[in-house]
Amino acid sequence: MDILQIVGLGLAVTFLALILKEKNQVFALIVSLVAGVFILLMMVDQIRLVMDMLNNMAQNAHLNNVYVATILKIIGIAYISEFGAQIAKDAGQNSIAGKIELAGKLIILVMAIPILTAIVDTVMHLMPQMGGG
Repeated sequence: MDILQIVGLGLAVTFLALILKEKNQVFALIVSLVAGVFILLMMVDQIRLVMDMLNNMAQNAHLNNVYVATILKIIGIAYISEFGAQIAKDAGQNSIAGKIELAGKLIILVMAIPILTAIVDTVMHLMPQMGGG
């Protein structure tokens, strides 16, 4: 999908939502939500392409599939939490949006700990032993 089509759809829905907001705020929010989901669905092929490229790079570099899968999950969590937070902000729920963002960051942190541990272990094994000997 061409970016001009996505931007055009986004702007058209934005203007429509602004007009509808004066008459019915709930309907304006639903129109915005549907458009957001539609735009996300338009990007599925692009997302799949990126995931395939990352998987191919990982296989060529002989990386552990567990780490690659975890990184892909982390990227997905970041995008999903951002999408959810934006929807909450559109609905005027900035407090809920902040909680969604915080939850996403905490889940990412928890998922990243095994990768960080592996990196530290690798660095420690690569460093020459310090001290006497």
